[in-house]
Amino acid sequence: MEFRQLGYSGLKVPVLSLGTGTFGGSGEFFKGFGNSQEEEATRLVDICLEHGLNMFDSADTYSMGLAEEILGKAIKGKRDKVIISTKTTFTMGPGPNDVGSSRFKIVKSCEDSLRRLGTDYIDLYQMHAFDAITPMEETLNALDDLVRAGKVRYIGCSNYSGWHLMKSIAISEKYNLARMVAHQAYYSLIGRDYEWELMQLGIDQKVGAVVWSPLGWGRLTGKLRRGHPMPENTRLNNPVTASGGPQVPEEYLYKVVDAIDEIAAETGKTVPQIALNWLLQRPTVSTVIIGARNEEQLIQNLGAVGWNLTANQVARLDEASKTPMAYPYWHQHGFSRNPFPVG
Repeated sequence: MEFRQLGYSGLKVPVLSLGTGTFGGSGEFFKGFGNSQEEEATRLVDICLEHGLNMFDSADTYSMGLAEEILGKAIKGKRDKVIISTKTTFTMGPGPNDVGSSRFKIVKSCEDSLRRLGTDYIDLYQMHAFDAITPMEETLNALDDLVRAGKVRYIGCSNYSGWHLMKSIAISEKYNLARMVAHQAYYSLIGRDYEWELMQLGIDQKVGAVVWSPLGWGRLTGKLRRGHPMPENTRLNNPVTASGGPQVPEEYLYKVVDAIDEIAAETGKTVPQIALNWLLQRPTVSTVIIGARNEEQLIQNLGAVGWNLTANQVARLDEASKTPMAYPYWHQHGFSRNPFPVG
């Protein structure tokens, strides 16, 4: 397993991490992801450790805390061998203060996550979404207090826009507060908007990308093919989970899948392995979060490391997955003095 520096920090993380959205399967939304309980989750964690993958990502909102509880049991006795990342911000109760990134919510959520995980520290604590109501100074001061108290080691965010993240970094630098070193962001061969601004910011400010849904919300598993019916065992068949993810035009998807199929035939690799390997060659990517409903899926996804696509194969995938840019990115892309052109 290759390890990379996590943004502007000294922490080394594996290039693949295991997401725990499949743990618990509680509620209509997360039933579509998976239903791994303690025994299976423990086995998945053990397989990961056997392959050198020692980072596990969760969130308080995954199955309303159940995923963290199951992860905590699965890593019992192994805490010194693993890196734990988790998140907060989304709604965790009926009260007006049970949502957002206020000091009240962050401190309570952190304590609750520590209890569920069975640990006294979180390696990477991330804001799951941007809270436009709470002053960013309040959020960062609360996170800084948790770092200074030893309850959190590094902080990051998820699903921020470029100005959200840049403002956060500026405030941290102005007041000497803990700085966000990671951005957990959606990025895939069929979702390249990340490249337009967030990648440029990541390069300039040394923010490591922690990539979520690298297989395009289940579209790049190899199960979807032009002219074939939608397979039954996919979150895309669940109206709740399908509507909650990124939308992808059908013809665009099949164009990309066709290109992946060609390269799969050349390399002997699977569609998911090629999609994951492509991501691992992109700038700013520190780690890619893989999911697994079972051991078979996990083993297949772990096969995305230890080899690399050729430059020609990467270029073909880049070309097949290109989409028109929004303004001002298309204008910036054509300027020769833009140091970070994207495909």
